[in-house]
Amino acid sequence: MITLLAIIGVAVGGTAELILRQQLYDQIDAKLDQSMNPGRGNGSQPFNGGGNQHPPEFNINGPSPGSERGSITASYDPADTSAFRGGVVTLAPSTSDTSSSSNQYTLDWIDLDDAAKATLIAVKTDGSKSDVDLGSFGSFRVTAEDAEDGRIKIVALPLEPLHKVLFRVALVTGGAVLIALVIAGWAGVFIVRGTLRPLRRVASTATRVSELRLDRGVVQLAQRVPEADTDPRTEVGQVGAALNQLLDHVGNALEARHASEMQVRQFVADASHELRTPLAAIRGYAELSRRSRAPISEEIAHVLSRVESEAQRMTGLVEDLLLLARLDAGRPLGQDPVDLTMLVVDAVSDAHAAGPRHYWQLDLPEEPVTVVGDGARLHQVVANLLANARTHTPEGTTVTVSVRAGQDAAVVHVIDGGPGIAPELQPHIFERFARGDSSRSRAAGSTGLGLSIVHAVVTAHRGNVSVQSVPGQTVFTVVLPLAPADLVPTAGQLPQTVSRSR
Repeated sequence: MITLLAIIGVAVGGTAELILRQQLYDQIDAKLDQSMNPGRGNGSQPFNGGGNQHPPEFNINGPSPGSERGSITASYDPADTSAFRGGVVTLAPSTSDTSSSSNQYTLDWIDLDDAAKATLIAVKTDGSKSDVDLGSFGSFRVTAEDAEDGRIKIVALPLEPLHKVLFRVALVTGGAVLIALVIAGWAGVFIVRGTLRPLRRVASTATRVSELRLDRGVVQLAQRVPEADTDPRTEVGQVGAALNQLLDHVGNALEARHASEMQVRQFVADASHELRTPLAAIRGYAELSRRSRAPISEEIAHVLSRVESEAQRMTGLVEDLLLLARLDAGRPLGQDPVDLTMLVVDAVSDAHAAGPRHYWQLDLPEEPVTVVGDGARLHQVVANLLANARTHTPEGTTVTVSVRAGQDAAVVHVIDGGPGIAPELQPHIFERFARGDSSRSRAAGSTGLGLSIVHAVVTAHRGNVSVQSVPGQTVFTVVLPLAPADLVPTAGQLPQTVSRSR
C-alpha cells in the first residue's frame, strides 16, 4: 500500500511539476516577445497609448524601457560581431538631476564576457526560444531576431527565479507526499491489523487443532471457529465457516475410525480368548494320544507331534494377539519395583539355553538398576529382543546385553553382530507382522509380533524403544523411566552409536 501510494504521489507531483514548468516557460516566452517588441503591450495586443504617445522601440544603445533587472538586451552586426552591444540589465544612479535629494536610478548594462557573447551570437535568429548557460551569469531563456537596421537584436530572461519556484514546489510536494505516506502507513497498520484480527483467530483455532493427537484413541475435536468469524458475507468468514465444516467432517471420520478400531480390537481380543480353550484341548489330545499304551505307527506319531507343535505355535500367536489387544485397550500394567539387572540376567540365561551356539555376554553396572513397572511384561520385552537376535543372526554371533542407569531413565541395549537390518525396513520394524526375511537369515519361524509387543509394552510403561542397524552391528535401545514420564528422554537424545562391550 505504501509503495502504491508513493508511486501515485510521485506521478501526481511529477505531473504538476511538468505543468507548472510549462506554464512558467510560457510566461517567460511571453515576456521575451514583449521585450523583443515593446510596441505590443502584453505580448499579443498592439500598443494603444493615448494622445501623442508613440510605441516604444527596441533600444540598441541601452536597455529598452521596461526591461527587467537581471535580463539581457543586446545587439550585434552580423558582418562585424566584434561590434557587440549589450549586457545584463542593472540599475545605475541617475546623473540628470544632481540637485535632487532623492536617489534616482536608471537602467544600465553590465558587460558580458567573451564566452557569454559567443554563446549569444550562436543563438538562432529565427525568433525561437532556447535555454543557454552563460557561465557565471547563470542560465537564461533567450531569443534573437533581425532588426530593421540589419543588426541582430537579442533578449534573454534569467531562469533562476523559475528554477527556484520549481524547486520550492517540488520540495513542498515531496514533503506533502512523505507526510501522507507516514500517515497512511500508520493508519494502514491499524486498519489492516483490525481487518485481519478475525483471520488470526481462525489461524489460532487451526493451530490448536494441529497440536491434537489424531492417530490413536478417542479424539474430541471440540475446537471450532467462533460464530462471529463465520459470516459468509466476508472472505474471512467464509474461511472460518469452511474450517468449521472441515473439522466436522474430520471429527466424524475420526469417530468412525475409532469405532472401527474398537470393533477390530474387541474381535481380536474375543477371538484370542475363545481360541485358547480349543487350542489347549488340541494340544492335550495330541499329547494324550502320543502317551497311549496302544501301539501307533511311526507315521501317526509324527503327525501327532506336528499337530502338537503347530497347536503350541498357534497358542503363542493367540497369546501375543491377546496381549496386544489388552495393551491397545489401555489395560493397566503392574506398578511394582522391578530389578532390571536380575531380569536381564534371567532372560540371558534362558536365551543361552535356547541358543547355545550363540555367544551371550552381559555388561551390567555394579549397583542394581530398579524401575517401576510390570516385571512379567518387562521380562517379555528383553526375551523378545534376545529371541529376535537369536532367530535372525547366524550361529556363532555375539549378542551383548548392557544395562545403564541415567539420571531419569534406565537404558537397556541389545547388541548383535549379525548381518543387520535393511534401511528400508528399519522404519517399519516395530509394526505388527513385520518380517525381515529378505535381510536377515532365519533359523526358525516367526509370527512377526515379537517387536510389536516390545514396542507396545515399552510404550505402556511410558518409555520408548528404537533401533540402529548397519551391517555387522544392530543395536536395540530400550528407555524406561526412573522418574515421571515427562522427564524421560527420547532415544534420539541418547548417543547415536553404542560401542560394543568386550
